Amino acid sequence: MNSPQVDTITGFSKTVDDWLTSYQLKAHYSELGSVVSVGDGIAWISGLPTATMDEIIFFGDGSHGVIFELASELIGVVLLHEKIGLTAGTEAFRSGRTMDVPVGDALLGRVIDPLGFPLDGEIKPQTTTRRALEHLSPPITYRSDVSEPLYTGNKVIDTLIPIGKGQRQLIIGDEGLGRSALAIDAVINQKGKNVYCVYVLIGQKRSTVVSTIELFKKHDAISYTTIVVAEANTLPGLQHLAPFSGCTIAEYWMKKGQDTLIVYDDLSTHAKTYRELSLLIRRPPGREAYPGDIFYVHARLLERATCLNHNHGGGSMTALPIIETLQGEIAAYIPTNLISITDGQIYLDRELFVAGNRPAIDISLSVSRIGGRAQNPAIKNEAGRIKLDYLQFLELEIYTRFGARLEASMEMAIKKGRILRELLKQDRLVPQTIEFQLAWLIAFNEGLFAGIELKRIPAKMISLAQWTSESNLTLHSRRQQWQRALEHWFQLAG
Repeated sequence: MNSPQVDTITGFSKTVDDWLTSYQLKAHYSELGSVVSVGDGIAWISGLPTATMDEIIFFGDGSHGVIFELASELIGVVLLHEKIGLTAGTEAFRSGRTMDVPVGDALLGRVIDPLGFPLDGEIKPQTTTRRALEHLSPPITYRSDVSEPLYTGNKVIDTLIPIGKGQRQLIIGDEGLGRSALAIDAVINQKGKNVYCVYVLIGQKRSTVVSTIELFKKHDAISYTTIVVAEANTLPGLQHLAPFSGCTIAEYWMKKGQDTLIVYDDLSTHAKTYRELSLLIRRPPGREAYPGDIFYVHARLLERATCLNHNHGGGSMTALPIIETLQGEIAAYIPTNLISITDGQIYLDRELFVAGNRPAIDISLSVSRIGGRAQNPAIKNEAGRIKLDYLQFLELEIYTRFGARLEASMEMAIKKGRILRELLKQDRLVPQTIEFQLAWLIAFNEGLFAGIELKRIPAKMISLAQWTSESNLTLHSRRQQWQRALEHWFQLAG
């Protein structure tokens, strides 16, 4: 009777007598629910009277989902993993926990689904920490002013619409105008800058997903990036959770003091998915059939992006949500919601795209509410009047279409504006260094491009970028040094 036994819970050895002495008779119970109906990614179950919102529910066939609606008699569950055997009458069990995802450095360089399972054919990421999917945004006392620039490598953005670490900058425009290209350029440009990136693909075609992954691999950006994928053919529940999963992964690094960048591509698809789930779950529709809480859904997601003060880690999460417009309708319901939530927007215009002005960023409708506060002083001083001068040039250029005669000063302004327009053009996947940005700004302000034909400017910019990379000048060099070096280079280059 006194032979040693091993407690399977604690792992400690004890005798049977000790076990009998400490044993207490207790009643163990569990709730058992039953599936009433299932379809379109939604399961309705009866029973489970103490179930709570956002709790994970397991089914007898191995499927699982998360509670999305608590009705008086039924519970609406959004399915996250559905097997063929899930039918009416299948048993349902409570898990007692809410959704969480694995987080940590092991996710860098990986392609995962919103639940943390690998999609790249490799083993499951060896993480030791999990973090709840839903978290309150940091309170104001935890936050710090956005003061450090986050460079995207795009000439228009870094000079005229600057983005700071911890900012939420919306990328908005019609389909096919290069919204994703701007975001991918921003991720590629973080190489060597100690910024961890999370790229969330929501409801995208598999060809788009594969091409995005290949681009990151080609430009060696995959090593510091986690790609969260919920393809178009996945369950709506996974597409709904995808941005929150990516945000949770980036938020973990932010809490550790790391600078992060997260891209949501795109929130238009996410809003449509949420509308679909809400209608299926029988919630009352509102404007454009979207549920009344669609603003809250995106607000609680984007408000988690911020810059923390040093007492709380000092990390940052910069968010680049992408949104689609139809026929340039920037005043539609979802775009206006996100414009009011974010700290500025980058608007891409179809007319500019067709005219060959790429990136097709409409400077008149694009704005950064952080502005010069997150811009390097040298860049800020040089770019100070460029935006205003360019907008005035666009207004003056309209008169030239009617053959109107202009004063000499206006003709000079138009000529200078056309040079600036050529300077701002940039091919995709060619992010530029901030030193090059400063070089062409000084050269333009000093009139060094004035004697160059417009068709020669692209080749000139390539040569200037090469010269900048080989020179010893930095953002901290004096302006006089930059000016003298640039004047000398322009004289030699002709």
